[in-house]
Amino acid sequence: MLVALTAVCWGLAGGIGGILLDEGWGSFVVSFYRGIIGLLFVLAWLLLRPGHSGLANPRLWLWSVVAGLGVAGNFSFYFLSISEGSVAVAATLMYCAPVFVFLVSFILKIEQLTAFKLAAIVVVIIGIALLTGIYDVGGSRITPTGIGAGLLAGLSYAMFIFGFKYAGRYGSPQAILTIAFAVLALVLIWPAGSDQVVAVLSTPDWPMFLTLGVLGAGFSFIFYIVGLSNTAPTVASIVAMVEPVTASLFGVMLLNESLAGIQFFGMGLILVTVTALSAHSNSGSRYVPHSRGAHILQKLRNRMRRH
Repeated sequence: MLVALTAVCWGLAGGIGGILLDEGWGSFVVSFYRGIIGLLFVLAWLLLRPGHSGLANPRLWLWSVVAGLGVAGNFSFYFLSISEGSVAVAATLMYCAPVFVFLVSFILKIEQLTAFKLAAIVVVIIGIALLTGIYDVGGSRITPTGIGAGLLAGLSYAMFIFGFKYAGRYGSPQAILTIAFAVLALVLIWPAGSDQVVAVLSTPDWPMFLTLGVLGAGFSFIFYIVGLSNTAPTVASIVAMVEPVTASLFGVMLLNESLAGIQFFGMGLILVTVTALSAHSNSGSRYVPHSRGAHILQKLRNRMRRH
């Protein structure tokens, strides 16, 4: 239930971010406030449960910074993708990250190519082509920048998982998230622009910024971490599909976004294939955050230990 609730919160966050972008706010300032409000929540969590924080360990700080850079990239690229296309397309492209991490793993010889994995990658690429309309030159609503940003959002999420998993060896989740969100705030405050950051405090849109932060980073990350420790791998992989579905429904119902039948078909190909791939890959293992990239990065870490 907590993992499902997290996925719904993140899906709604994409829709709320889309509204703010339509109001003229930049993707960086939207990402900044999502992160800074999340920082307040995880900091309170850390103060309530300070034990075994690991804050005195330099390695915790190192890998938490990596996680912070990943989450900063994830938020920023995601909202940039929304501004260049739609919530539905951006959320679905971000959900593709495990497949592209797979491709990197083949190059690094971390994973072996099987018929199932190859078929999954081909199907997802076809789904991306149908969803984004890249086969129809000039006819697609989403720009190449939007497509690239959506995929980079997913890869940035994999970077967050990488940093979070390494940091988890040295301290508590609340300590890691506190550092990560602090890094996000420091990284994004400059591109967000001091004028826009200050303007948010007096704008009529501030309740939406607050809601975005509470749902998109505050409660959701806490639910996420707690839920993961009690979730079976296959179930969590399937539940993760709730996020792009929620975001897509929000965009269609409240932002007047529209998708053609062939785009819905492409979205379906991506969601079903990535979910099946994640469930298949994580089957029988102790669950880590649902990105398939985490499983591959664990193999990379084991290889580094051996050498």
